[in-house]
Amino acid sequence: MTSLDETGSNDPQERLSSRLMKYRWWIVVAVVCLVAAGAYFFFAKGSPKARAAQQGPSVSPAVPVVAAPVKKGDFSVYLSGLGSVTPLNTVTVKTRVDGELTKVLFKEGQLVSKGELLAEIDPRPFEIQLTQAEGALARDQAQLENARLDLDRYKDLVKQNLIPKQQLDTQASLVNQFAGAVKADQGQIDSARLQLTYSRITAPFSGRIGLRQVDAGNIVHASDATGLAVITQMQPIAVIFSLPEDSLSQVLGKIRSGAKLTVEAYDREQKQKLAIGKLLTVDNQIDPTTGTVKLKAEFPNGNYELFPNQFVNARLLIEVKHNAVIVPSQAIQRGQQGTFVYVVKADQTAEMRLVTVGISQEGNTSITSGLFANELVVVDGADRLRSGGKVDVKGPTGNAPAAQRHQK
Repeated sequence: MTSLDETGSNDPQERLSSRLMKYRWWIVVAVVCLVAAGAYFFFAKGSPKARAAQQGPSVSPAVPVVAAPVKKGDFSVYLSGLGSVTPLNTVTVKTRVDGELTKVLFKEGQLVSKGELLAEIDPRPFEIQLTQAEGALARDQAQLENARLDLDRYKDLVKQNLIPKQQLDTQASLVNQFAGAVKADQGQIDSARLQLTYSRITAPFSGRIGLRQVDAGNIVHASDATGLAVITQMQPIAVIFSLPEDSLSQVLGKIRSGAKLTVEAYDREQKQKLAIGKLLTVDNQIDPTTGTVKLKAEFPNGNYELFPNQFVNARLLIEVKHNAVIVPSQAIQRGQQGTFVYVVKADQTAEMRLVTVGISQEGNTSITSGLFANELVVVDGADRLRSGGKVDVKGPTGNAPAAQRHQK
């Protein structure tokens, strides 16, 4: 008896087809299961979000910054202007008499003292004039003495009626003439002596002498335009500088109160302080073309730091704010909220702090409210910060610019 398969069919081909259909079905089911398992592992456990969820919440890295401490001290307020060094006295040394220049006793660039002998003119012509004047004086004095004796005799003779009174009057007039001649001779002597003095050329004040303009042996004249040399006073010396007219009322107010304002002179690049002096005066008018006013300061110039016609940057100390809160100017940030700084807290996080800014000077800024001394503020790296974010202070925190001190 023929056996039947699960389909109930006795046909071999039908039984084969039925088995193939069953195998295909199981293959499709297996493939679907594999795809579903792969998708589950990829999307549920293999994605970055899933891995992040397995690792826990994300932590933002600390931002590297440079911080500086907030200082408290004296903050100097300056008014700055361009200026030039000007001698208090300058003179061109000239001869006051004509003659041959026999001696030049100074060296070019030498520092000379007041009254020091600089050069000599040939004195012999003036010595001769002096001798002639002295001779004329001696002659006229003798004639005057004789005329006075005759006048005394004529007075006695007039009393005795031996000579007319007219002769006495004539003799009195002659005495007066000789007295005038004696005075004129004395004037000639004084003039000759003065000319002799002028033949010795001396320094009118202490200073530095420039290049020699005339050599010994030349004939010099009082009318010569060039002169022998130029002397400039070096100690003390002045600086004339300009300030905007808007600052004039502030400066004049300090002057009226009797304050002695300090002026500092810096080099062209404003890096080296050359000298410290005092304000002398303010010009009496404002330059309408520039809107500035000129001021003059005096410097002792003890070590000859300043030189005539030297260009300098002058800084006038107008005020000193005591116990001011001072931060580096790099720490100041500006945004829609206003002016603020980032303060580094004890837990190494940054706090955005609104502040009120005062005066900025030499890389420092005074803060009138919002900060306290010894707090740390970010001076570099603030552009990558947010309030509450972690910070990593890389630079030394003790390099903040020190507070400016009042120059005594």
